[in-house]
Amino acid sequence: MKSSIRDKTEGKLHEAKGKIKEVAGKITDNPKLDAEGKVEKLAGKLQGKVGKIKKVLGE
Repeated sequence: MKSSIRDKTEGKLHEAKGKIKEVAGKITDNPKLDAEGKVEKLAGKLQGKVGKIKKVLGE
């Protein structure tokens, strides 16, 4: 699998996991879990952008 596709796929996975953690943190009133979810979601978005850049560069 090309690294650009892998980065985009893993980015989407991290975004989904982050969203789940964020919602779970809000439901359970756990600010730490909510914050972890937001960070993971943001990291996933960043990884997806890296994948898009790699695709443009042909890697």
